[in-house]
Amino acid sequence: MNKFIFSFILLFIASKAEAQTSALSMADSLYAVGNYSEAIDQLENVSSNSVVIHSRLAKAWEAKGNPKEAAKHYQLVLEQDPNQVLSAVSYGKLLMKMNQLEKADSIFAGLSKKYRKNTTFHYQRGLIKEKQRDSTAIKYFMTTVALDMTHQKALYKVAKDFLAHKQYEQAKFFSKQGLEVNPINASLLSILAQAHFRSDQYKSAIQAFEKLAELGQGSEFIHTKLGYAYYQQKDPKKAIENYKKALEYEDQNAGNHHALGKIYALTGDYDKSEQHLLMAIILKDQLIDAEFLSLALTYKLKEDYKKALEYFEKALEENPMNERALYERAIAADNYFKDLETRRNYYQAYINKFEELGSQNLLYLAKKRRKDLDEEIHMSR
Repeated sequence: MNKFIFSFILLFIASKAEAQTSALSMADSLYAVGNYSEAIDQLENVSSNSVVIHSRLAKAWEAKGNPKEAAKHYQLVLEQDPNQVLSAVSYGKLLMKMNQLEKADSIFAGLSKKYRKNTTFHYQRGLIKEKQRDSTAIKYFMTTVALDMTHQKALYKVAKDFLAHKQYEQAKFFSKQGLEVNPINASLLSILAQAHFRSDQYKSAIQAFEKLAELGQGSEFIHTKLGYAYYQQKDPKKAIENYKKALEYEDQNAGNHHALGKIYALTGDYDKSEQHLLMAIILKDQLIDAEFLSLALTYKLKEDYKKALEYFEKALEENPMNERALYERAIAADNYFKDLETRRNYYQAYINKFEELGSQNLLYLAKKRRKDLDEEIHMSR
């Protein structure tokens, strides 16, 4: 070949390569600052059909919000070079977003078969199966954890599954595994707190829920659980504090008003007890015998037996089989009415209804008091 022609060809190739490099550099700069449309124009003006160009076009189209075009270019990359792992991962994740789950699963199945110890591929298959409502999803999350006991997201999935199936010790174990690496993982702390709570381990539950609150994760749910846990730990002050915080998130929660009403009654603050129990009754749209009972008990503790009787009656109107309401109504009547026969009849009404099915302790007390009244009636004649 003529030396001049050869030199010209080399110069042409070098010039073309330099132009392509310049276009790629310009496209990368435009992409980096978010000018995706101009980056795409630069790339499409390059005559090359290389993996490099299609890979960049795929990313730019995806960033621009056109998944269909992005998928087309990822496919072209993998057709030219099936070993482009990063492009395969990006393509698989894009297919998941497009809800093309079977194709996505095929991508990650191939990757996990080729790279068996790569946790990302097993985890992604778990996510796909989860979206397909396939119960085998947990198998892939477990495989991920088996390969990497520090994988935060997989540990959360596994712990959450155990919690859902009431296997609380396993839920605690996997939560703790993740928290050893990242003690402020809110998702794992939540699973741990709930597992302790459902196991009636309230002291441990409090520690985990309080940590969540410290991390800025406070919510109606968390403070309601804390309120109940502190109540179980015989700490009414903290229980009240947390139920009040729960109401700051949602002040229309009848259950939390009811809980506060009961706790205030235990602390002797009957006015606040009355306030919250009345609010619970106003808010609740189903059977409210429990709320009426609690309010009646508050009035009983205040020695306002007339009002106590009124609300015991309301509780029994809502639920005639509320044994506690019927028994407590007899005690209130015993304190309110002067007539011995009337007082006796309230105990007798309770005994008649619950003699076969009721609490043996309450029946014993009711019968003992009825006997005492019988003797008083006999002596008065």
